[in-house]
Amino acid sequence: MPEHETQALVKRYLEALNAGDHAAMLALVGEDVAHDPFDAAREIGRDKLRWRLGLAARHFDERLADIAIMTDEGGVRAAAEFTVRGKYLAAAEGLPEAKGQSYALPGALVFEVDEGLITRISAYRNPVQWMAALG
Repeated sequence: MPEHETQALVKRYLEALNAGDHAAMLALVGEDVAHDPFDAAREIGRDKLRWRLGLAARHFDERLADIAIMTDEGGVRAAAEFTVRGKYLAAAEGLPEAKGQSYALPGALVFEVDEGLITRISAYRNPVQWMAALG
């Protein structure tokens, strides 16, 4: 897939993420998408990603800002670096009490693309900074 098409695919995914449009996000990923959340082990499949997105939405309201998308030659891999601007809405297991804490942290997503769909999403953010912001 050409680099510009991969970049457009990733941009659509991130726009859907910022809009909270899980259906649009899921339409852009393969059935067996590999998802590496920043705080858990790898999960495989669109249904597991759907579950993870729903879980996150219950506890957090997050938007990505200052997004920079980069692609490799050939368009197989892409990365997006950004600032996560969020609010902690409801207590999540293993995390501090939710009091509406706001946070802004650096983060990144790395993508693999095959046949026009996203086949891997690996999320990165500093868990120490994130816990300090919630604490």
